[in-house]
Amino acid sequence: MQIQWEGDVKRERDAFIREFTISQTDRPITGVLWHGETTKPGAPLVCFGHGASGDRHQRPIPRIANQLARDHGFFGLSLDGPVHGRRQVGAGGREAFWPEWERPGTVEEMVRDWRNALTAVSSLPEVGSGPVGYWGLSMGTIYGAPFVAAEPRISAAVLGLMGIVSKPAHYTPTIQAAAKEISCPVFFIMQLEDELFNREECLALFDAFSSSDKRLHANSGLHPFVPIDELDFSADFLADTLKGIRPQRENMTLLVSS
Repeated sequence: MQIQWEGDVKRERDAFIREFTISQTDRPITGVLWHGETTKPGAPLVCFGHGASGDRHQRPIPRIANQLARDHGFFGLSLDGPVHGRRQVGAGGREAFWPEWERPGTVEEMVRDWRNALTAVSSLPEVGSGPVGYWGLSMGTIYGAPFVAAEPRISAAVLGLMGIVSKPAHYTPTIQAAAKEISCPVFFIMQLEDELFNREECLALFDAFSSSDKRLHANSGLHPFVPIDELDFSADFLADTLKGIRPQRENMTLLVSS
């Protein structure tokens, strides 16, 4: 598979972006690649998965990708999910996503897309094969958790706004199996008044991760209202983990006087 670049490199804030298409026999992979002024071959790369109401540029992906490119010299790789962006079907968004999610095979196809795109981009001399992380909430976790589970190149993940659900029926064993396979460091975000995935579902997913280094941040508010400081924390989490500078966590034994 070869990457076809769509237009020239463009500057976005303090980073550079380039759109691309990767042709496959059944459907194209459409995405965008970020890099910074100081980004070098072999630098860490973060894969970004968007939510069910957006595309490869959905907020807050550009904010985090730019931050990591500018401050740390990282690459960012964001793909359009099924029926979204330049792969849009019908009206796109959640209206197109719900029936797509119910279709058996959709997860396996998107995991294949992600793995193919990561391989194609990493094979570019100007990118190379450095440490890989993943960032994706909501639909970005629906497809992203199975991708993280299947991809040994990923060594850190930010997931959330999603849980172990009972419907679609074909998806329940998929997310359960994926969670058990995820052993890399994980930062998980949930909203306490989430109208799409309740607390019990989200906690069940967090509990199912096999990682010995996992943390959960819960915030008040509905599904889309993640605080900005949590987004900044997620970027720092990925930067420190992928650069190998995050210190070991230490526990303090709390002594209660009698």
